[in-house]
Amino acid sequence: MSRPGARSSPQTPARSRSNDVGGPLLWAFDGPLERCLGDIEDALRRAIVQVGDVASLAVLIELSLPALRRRIELGETLQPAWAEFLERVTTRYGLQTPPRVRHLRSDGSLATLVIVYRS
Repeated sequence: MSRPGARSSPQTPARSRSNDVGGPLLWAFDGPLERCLGDIEDALRRAIVQVGDVASLAVLIELSLPALRRRIELGETLQPAWAEFLERVTTRYGLQTPPRVRHLRSDGSLATLVIVYRS
């Protein structure tokens, strides 16, 4: 995994700076759904500041279906918090496209935020 500003090894051909892909930046979130959504939004804000160019971001949110099922069984609701979250992060932060959401059948953290960026 390459890091921003890392030099390429002698065996790796150098790429132009405009084509360098950094990251991915990963954060895992567990707990009540609304708190996770707030934490995801905060992490996204921090990533935008770190990268400096929202146009170069690709955002993926992985949701664990077993973890989500447990949250719903505990009485949490998915709507309207989820719809409001997607609308907010798409419009407020200037993302080119809404975050892609991948539903995982594996158990684990409720949500994982994955950000890849072109530097």
